[in-house]
Amino acid sequence: MGISRVEVERDLVVAGKEAVGEGVVRLTLHDPDGQPLPEWEPGAHIDLKLKEDLVRQYSLCGDPGDRSSLEVAVLHEPESRGGSSYVHDVLAEGDTVRVRGPRNNFPLEKSKRYLFIAGGIGITPMLPMVAAVHARGADWNLVYGGRTRASMAFREDLQRAYKGRVKFRPQDEFGLLDLPSLLGKPQRKTAIYVCGPEPLLAAVEAASQKWPKDALHVERFAPKRDLAAGPRTSFEVELAQSGKRLRVSENMSILHAAAGAGVSVLKSCEEGVCGTCQTKVLAGEIDHRDSVLDDRDRAAGDSMMICVSRAKGDRLVLDL
Repeated sequence: MGISRVEVERDLVVAGKEAVGEGVVRLTLHDPDGQPLPEWEPGAHIDLKLKEDLVRQYSLCGDPGDRSSLEVAVLHEPESRGGSSYVHDVLAEGDTVRVRGPRNNFPLEKSKRYLFIAGGIGITPMLPMVAAVHARGADWNLVYGGRTRASMAFREDLQRAYKGRVKFRPQDEFGLLDLPSLLGKPQRKTAIYVCGPEPLLAAVEAASQKWPKDALHVERFAPKRDLAAGPRTSFEVELAQSGKRLRVSENMSILHAAAGAGVSVLKSCEEGVCGTCQTKVLAGEIDHRDSVLDDRDRAAGDSMMICVSRAKGDRLVLDL
């Protein structure tokens, strides 16, 4: 898992905008001067700075081997906080958009077998993952659920490329995904990758309780339910690089306390989902409240998302 650092922001041109499903558009982004774009691996996402106060994260869904473009797909959310509406209704081919990243909180690990479970727009990070494991001859299957067939982005591409390897399960035809049959019996040397709406993620976590802990890999687009709940106390934070000591009150995040003291930290979602503000912890016990780090990362105790996570004790020392 990467640690908070200086990242390059670049202006890219929207070279293409096309519908890839009902309510879903794919953006193809090019460098205006034809320069090669950054390397990335399956599972990575980028930040799109759509306006000064509107930054959103989208999974990369193109070919990691193609350095000439970056591709993301965006669902038009009826209750959008502004990002998807801007992409669908305002952003047009030829426009310039500021991009930060790529960053990867959902890396594809080596395994003998893979079970991919996608719900709706959660298919986007799965596309380069499936391509990668298929190319190396690994055993894999993808179960893809959506509201209707028409709403399932990239359905025809998947059908053409991987005949028989993908099960399409639109809800209006099949109901909810049959997770007990998929996950009821743990499979040896099998990695589960799941992305989609929170009810699906929670159901997969519940259905895979008997699997080895490191088998399940989850990507969230929204904070895990009730994760940020719990008692909030004040504590001290020492910023090792700047030499500052801050008091973080019950109603303040470490991120806001640092910003108030004039310490610049990269931030984006401020909900513990994107991983942008991940910061190295030099001392102190962490009260993790993010939706990014897995059990191994948390047990290591050496980094935290300072937008939501807090101190368990009286003091933390951060590498800021």
